[in-house]
Amino acid sequence: MRHEEPEAVVTAVSHARESETVAQELARQLMHPNLGFVLFFCSAEYDLASLGPALHEYFGGIRVVGCTTAGEITPQGYGQRCVSAIGFDHRSFSIASVLIDQMDRFNLIDAQQLVEQLVGDCRSNAMAPIKDHSFALTLLDGLSSREEVVLAALSAALGQIPHFGGSAGDDNHLTCTHVYHDGEFHSGAAVVLLFNTWLDFEVFTTHHVEPRAEKLVVTAADSESRRVLELNAAPAAEEYARLIGVAPAALDMRLFAAHPLAVRIKDQYYVRSIQQVNPDGSLTFYCAVETGIVLTSMTPGPLLPNLRQQFERLHARLGAPLLTIGCDCVLRRLEVSDGSGMAEVSEYLREQRVIGFNTYGEQFNGMHINQTFTGVAIGRPESGLR
Repeated sequence: MRHEEPEAVVTAVSHARESETVAQELARQLMHPNLGFVLFFCSAEYDLASLGPALHEYFGGIRVVGCTTAGEITPQGYGQRCVSAIGFDHRSFSIASVLIDQMDRFNLIDAQQLVEQLVGDCRSNAMAPIKDHSFALTLLDGLSSREEVVLAALSAALGQIPHFGGSAGDDNHLTCTHVYHDGEFHSGAAVVLLFNTWLDFEVFTTHHVEPRAEKLVVTAADSESRRVLELNAAPAAEEYARLIGVAPAALDMRLFAAHPLAVRIKDQYYVRSIQQVNPDGSLTFYCAVETGIVLTSMTPGPLLPNLRQQFERLHARLGAPLLTIGCDCVLRRLEVSDGSGMAEVSEYLREQRVIGFNTYGEQFNGMHINQTFTGVAIGRPESGLR
C-alpha cells in the first residue's frame, strides 16, 4: 500500500478537557517521521500546570511552543476553549526558538544576542539562505505592558527579517496570560521564533477601520501602566463615553470594538484599543499611550470584504496558501460575534487555511498594534516536498 507524504505543514485541533487527552489527540493528528516543530494556541481555561508536561511528554524530543489565547482559530475556523496546533516538516522548515523570561529587563544587547542565537540555530538545518528566506514570530505576555520595549529592541536586531506576532490572551479575564516553551507555561515572558524555509511567504497586516473627524487629546496619562486619566482635560471614561454617545456605566468591550481610537503616524492610522474602564474613571489601553498624543475617533468598516481583499492580494503573489498563521485581535472577533457575521468570517478563515488565535495585541515589523489581522501566508510547493 502506498502511503501519501505528509504536507509541509499539518494542522490539528483538540476540544478535550483533560490535559493528557489533549496531548494524545494532538500527537495522533500531527505525528509523522519528519515532524520537526509544533506551534499551538490554547484556551487559558485549561489546567496549564498539567497541560505543559503532557505536551512535553507526548511530543518527546520535538520542540513545542505556544501561548494562551482570547479565542482560537482552528482548521474548522473560529474555536473556543480548545487547542489549535500546527506541525512543521523539518524538510521544509528550520525553526529556532528562544524564551525571554524577563521582559522588563530586555534591552538591545539582549536582542542582538538572541537573534544571533536564532540565526545560528536555524543555520544548523538551513533550508535556504537566511536573508530573504526567513521570518520571525513573537508571542508576548499580553498583560506585561512591556511589548513596545521588547519589540523596539528586536526590530533593530532583526534588521531586514520580516516579523509579526501576537500578544497572548486569557479568554478576556485580563488577569494572567502565558507563553509556552521547554515544557512549561511562563508569565511575564515572551517567545521569539525564527522560521527559515524554501517556500514562498509574505508577512502582512490589515485592518478595516476608517478615520472620523473627532479628536481626543490625552491630557493626563500614566504611560507605565497604559492608563489614560484625562481626555480633553476631562475624566477619560466620561469624555470617551460622551464622544460615542453612551453613559460611562455602559462602556464595555463591545463598545470599545465598535468605537476604536487611533494614533496617526505619517499617513497611517494605528489603533490604540481600550482594554477596560477602571474604578477611578481612567481607561487602560492595550498599547502604549502618553500624555500629549492625539487620538482620532475611528469607525469600523465591513470586516469580511477587507479580509477578502487582503487574501486576494496574497493569492495573486503566492497562489492559494498552504497555511496562514493568523494573529486576529479579540476586538475584531467581538465585532462579528452577533448574528451571522461570525459564521461567515469563520468559514472564510477555514477556506484560507488560517490557524492562529485571537490576541490582546498584534506585532508587525517592530510595531505593537491593535484591531488588526496580522500574520504570514506560506505558499504551496510547486510539486510536493523538495
